[in-house]
Amino acid sequence: MKIKILESAKQDLLEGYAFYEKQKEGLGDYSLNSLFSDIESLHLYAGVHQKFWGFYRMLSKRFSLCNIL
Repeated sequence: MKIKILESAKQDLLEGYAFYEKQKEGLGDYSLNSLFSDIESLHLYAGVHQKFWGFYRMLSKRFSLCNIL
């Protein structure tokens, strides 16, 4: 399976990193590591996710705002 990260998603990743890094040093790195791990897992579970606009989509479960509040 070919995984494509849209330019808008790349920008979201950068903005998310900056936001979480401002909250606590190292949290930005943690968020990116968690999200990239989720992206890599798409290779393992290719095709089992819900389709959204013709693309398979997986939402992150390991890192979310709810987990750090």
